[in-house]
Amino acid sequence: MTRLTGSALRVTVFIGENDTWHHKPLYSEIVHRAHAAGLAGASVFRGIEGFGASSLIHTSRLLSLSEDLPVAIVIVDTEERVRAFLPQLDELVGEGLVILDDCEVIRYIGREDSPGKTDTKGKKSL
Repeated sequence: MTRLTGSALRVTVFIGENDTWHHKPLYSEIVHRAHAAGLAGASVFRGIEGFGASSLIHTSRLLSLSEDLPVAIVIVDTEERVRAFLPQLDELVGEGLVILDDCEVIRYIGREDSPGKTDTKGKKSL
């Protein structure tokens, strides 16, 4: 894992929730590969409504719960590391949209009120 502060590159991958890679959710494969590549972070966000190249509107409204909802996977790291990961996305994403954005990362580090104070689950208080 990288501790990242300052200039970075954000890659956002837009796919469908039902997209798969070898019988497993495509978003999960992307996140696991990003983790294995040592990238700083990745998150998956499920959309409630959207459309893409097919022009079909996908929605989470009651009568359309079985629709293929949009999913966005966001990955952030240094430009060099993100660009090195792009060939894997090229292999995985058959239909979808991949966007690259320059961004600035501000890493916040928790401040302890009293040193060594932990909760019942062993986590330090912020």
